[in-house]
Amino acid sequence: MTIVILAFGLLGLAALQIRMQTAELESFQRAQALVLVNDMANRIQANRINSANYISSNLGTGVADCTGASGSADGDKCEWSNLLKGAAEQTSSGKIGAMIGARGCITQIQAPNPAIGVCNPGIYQVAVAWQGLISTSSPSNNCGTGSYGNDALRRVISTQVAIGLFGCK
Repeated sequence: MTIVILAFGLLGLAALQIRMQTAELESFQRAQALVLVNDMANRIQANRINSANYISSNLGTGVADCTGASGSADGDKCEWSNLLKGAAEQTSSGKIGAMIGARGCITQIQAPNPAIGVCNPGIYQVAVAWQGLISTSSPSNNCGTGSYGNDALRRVISTQVAIGLFGCK
């Protein structure tokens, strides 16, 4: 009888350990996504004049060669795409520095309007989507929609970047 009770207790501990590892991976992926979202937001803010050239969807797919594009919006998107694919950390078996199936989206929420009396800044949304391990509710942000089979496995984190207009008050 003692052995049966001990066996059930050990099975419960094993299940708890598996859930803890899953939660740890989910939090690691969220932390990586935050770093990548902030990285692109900073790139857009550093290149304010060309902020509209950053608009793109589904970055992080395909093979990207960034030679010759350094310092431009296309170069930033290419480098960010490689980071979404895990290029920041590598082992002998491949790139491991990002989330499972990471995708990046940059959309324009509000176009800049320098007209006198209006003076609206450009507002851009930077989002990163990835595949989670446990089903939850589907995110409202459309970045990465349809990329992970079950949309309840899709995770998205985003931020907004406002690009002010020079000379506006």
